[in-house]
Amino acid sequence: MKAVRFHEYGDPGVLRHEDVEQPLPGAGEVRIRVAATSFNPVDGNIRGGFIRGPIPVVLPHTPGIDVAGTVDALGEGVDGIAVGDDVIGFLPMDGNGAAAEYVLAPAEVLTPAPKGVPLPDAAALPLVGLTAYQALFDHGKLTAGQRVLINGAGGAVGGYAVQLAKNAGAHVIATAGPRSSEAVTSAGADEVIDHTTTSVTAAVTDPVDVVLNLAPVDPAELAALVTLVRPGGVVVNTTVWMPAPVDEERGVRGVDLFVRSDADQLAKLVALIDRGELRVAVAERVPLAKLPALHARAAEGAVHGKVIVVPSAA
Repeated sequence: MKAVRFHEYGDPGVLRHEDVEQPLPGAGEVRIRVAATSFNPVDGNIRGGFIRGPIPVVLPHTPGIDVAGTVDALGEGVDGIAVGDDVIGFLPMDGNGAAAEYVLAPAEVLTPAPKGVPLPDAAALPLVGLTAYQALFDHGKLTAGQRVLINGAGGAVGGYAVQLAKNAGAHVIATAGPRSSEAVTSAGADEVIDHTTTSVTAAVTDPVDVVLNLAPVDPAELAALVTLVRPGGVVVNTTVWMPAPVDEERGVRGVDLFVRSDADQLAKLVALIDRGELRVAVAERVPLAKLPALHARAAEGAVHGKVIVVPSAA
């Protein structure tokens, strides 16, 4: 089969589109014929060797944490999944990923694919959808009637976060640049702040219950977000190289989010998609052989929106 792998850490030039042996599923695993994976910024950090401590991988390594595809072989002890099932999942970050024609996955990370979108497009959901869900509900404890500020709502996580918060009955304030403000508004934001022209701390005049920070702002801007939160509220931060700010005097918590795979939560997101309550946005569809070029564009900051990567065999 074809796969994209890197044999040493480095810039996007280390990625090779090459022939590799088709894997065989072990106990508790299934083999998936990949319809698509997606690009996530963490893929570039893993390839560059910047996060070897928390995410150690064995070289050569195949990237691609998200998968959408069709089960084509079962390992020993797998039940509840059949050959021919369309599935999606968030794969273990330290294992081989889905930038290949076939990939192995632990059966417990998979959930049936949504019926409401093309199977390859469903690869745009797992990591970013779970990040948004866990930030808002596991850590933010967001409930109907609360106010949430989503800082950096124009990206892939932000698009899901705005929709999920609005579906939950929250009042959603979102920051976005001119390029993404229309998409953020159509996702359901009640207020959109153009962060390129307006200070967020000046624009938010009433306290919020939850701040979700998705933007790589400078440390002073991140620290200032805590002042917008009511006593007892929370700042959930996904840019974990900068710790989430806290205000112990006012009981404002700071949470640094490390997303985890959760098939039950993924199934909830799939159900929302199939009910028409959650939209999947795909900005680009790139052939597997072009993944090295996609990594290079991402390193230059030239990738906007969610990009899925499609094997030629799909």
